[in-house]
Amino acid sequence: MKILFLTHYFQPEPNFFFGLPFAEELVRRGHEVEVLTGFPNYPGGKIYPEYRNKFFMTEVMNGIRVHRFPLYPSHGTSALKRILCYASLSMAIALYTPLVSRSFDVAYVCQGPATLGLPALLLKMLKNIPYVYHVQDIWPESLFSTGMFNSKLAYKCLDKLCGFVYKNAEKVVVISPGMKDVITQKNVSSEKFEIIYNWCDEKNILNSPVARFKIFEQMKERFNVIFAGNMGKAQSLSAVLQAAPIVAKEAPEVQFVFIGGGVEKDNLIRKSQEMNLQNIVFHERVTSDQIGYFLKKADVLLVHLKDDPLFRITIPSKTQAYLATGKPLLMAVKGDAADLVKKAGAGIIVEPENPQDIARGVIELAQMNDETRCRMGELGAQFYRQNMSFERAADRFEKIFTAAVKGNN
Repeated sequence: MKILFLTHYFQPEPNFFFGLPFAEELVRRGHEVEVLTGFPNYPGGKIYPEYRNKFFMTEVMNGIRVHRFPLYPSHGTSALKRILCYASLSMAIALYTPLVSRSFDVAYVCQGPATLGLPALLLKMLKNIPYVYHVQDIWPESLFSTGMFNSKLAYKCLDKLCGFVYKNAEKVVVISPGMKDVITQKNVSSEKFEIIYNWCDEKNILNSPVARFKIFEQMKERFNVIFAGNMGKAQSLSAVLQAAPIVAKEAPEVQFVFIGGGVEKDNLIRKSQEMNLQNIVFHERVTSDQIGYFLKKADVLLVHLKDDPLFRITIPSKTQAYLATGKPLLMAVKGDAADLVKKAGAGIIVEPENPQDIARGVIELAQMNDETRCRMGELGAQFYRQNMSFERAADRFEKIFTAAVKGNN
């Protein structure tokens, strides 16, 4: 098959293992792949130096042709600038669609906002190229849940656009059962859906080289509960800070380790200092090839999102990495993510934004014997290999692409 890959994010932008690694795997399986994407600017919102002063370019990455289009770079908190970022790339690719060869068998839309549905629709109408839409975030619900937008008119317009995009897709791939339930309410046939859990960056997570950081000295002879990733409003980590003094009284050996960055990190550090918390440690963001080594140093890995209906149908991407690492999870997210961990037998479920229940879960894990915790980790790793691995997902996608081509003929 000849597959056209539309994505908002692509290498060399970090941690997007859906991008080049997935394209390479498709090529390894005998398919041809070309990519339509923007100039790299994530996470700083500035075009990378080596790509500046260019309007359009084509480069070859590991044998794969990558066409880069202009966009307004922004990944800040400004709603207007974020709209410009999404819309500018969508329009640039849409203007290019008349030049796309009819020889492509299928288009795959992933790792981007719903605005990429516009060029996908044009490819179908102008070139008769069916598309498979891979939903990572449900629009417009996710935008309004995070507080980025609050216009009712904007909500209705985006909702109409998304519904139209989904209805015209040959297949819609979602990452959780709850996502399917929500999108079917937009009058989209349930037969269009396939549920494929995200995978993690297995190369870096499972084969991370030995790393040396000063923080490892602080972690010695402590029971380390690690949270690794973005510290934003959605993570609502102030509840974990409030759980820390409760844990300190019952399990003084426990230490919470926060690794990463985000708009709330400075506030969390300030609150931790004001509360004089001695069992909280912060560390800066580490590279993708280092994070796996940090995770292996954990006794427990923490997932936490605020208690929001949208997050009940979300499986945070760190869940897959945590499971693959083979460490027990403390899952402070309601809904699909909690169901997944429960099904795997890979950890303990607690109420998000509930300091007492978070503390209860941490203390319970800390007081377990090593054998029980190790068994949880082993079950999680086994569940990941059987249900969420890169190879398993690639097999599923290959079948979906083949079915989309046949369905269009």
